Amino acid sequence: MKVIDLTHTISEVMPVYPGTEPPKLETANTYEKDGFRETLLTMFSHTGTHMDSPSHVFPGDYMTLDAFPAEQFVGQALVIDCMDLKEGDRIAMDRIMQVKELADQADYLLFRMGWDTRWGQETYYNDYPYITDEVAQYMIDSKKKGVGLDVIGLDPIQDELLILHHKVLGTNRFVIIENLCNLDKVGKDLFLFCALPLKFANSDGAPIRAIAILD
Repeated sequence: MKVIDLTHTISEVMPVYPGTEPPKLETANTYEKDGFRETLLTMFSHTGTHMDSPSHVFPGDYMTLDAFPAEQFVGQALVIDCMDLKEGDRIAMDRIMQVKELADQADYLLFRMGWDTRWGQETYYNDYPYITDEVAQYMIDSKKKGVGLDVIGLDPIQDELLILHHKVLGTNRFVIIENLCNLDKVGKDLFLFCALPLKFANSDGAPIRAIAILD
């Protein structure tokens, strides 16, 4: 068995969504003073490699992450290679059709743009490729558990209406994972994907530790 970490490290100098404050990691206790070390973490719920719940964009009775059963966060995943796409390009259904037999079996589709190589650079916020409405509808119709990407958002960064978020999260049974990394290391076949969010009450989103488990 081989385990691959798909998670960026949280730090005070990491990229955050425009308008969001970066996390703070403050020393709360020290070995010298207290005999142990402890850190006070202050950060937004959508920091780093994280998961969006339906309640992120919908009020009322829409699902929070803590309300999902744990099995929502584990399943078969497939990486969709989009490395040849340029800034602002769309991820169309032809990407799915090239691997449709495997895609139909997957619980999660993970789109690889190679944007994790820009982590910590200003270009991370550039016009990354994003999915078409048809791809979003395919994931809804095929009852995926969620979608993952190695960019900072499912929607283009200019879209303040978050149209794609609303489309997939409106099913109230879907999650979005943003800021993944190392998708180049898992190969072209299905693999076991675990994306476990921090469990806190009424969570609209949460940082996750995402891993790939390969046989």
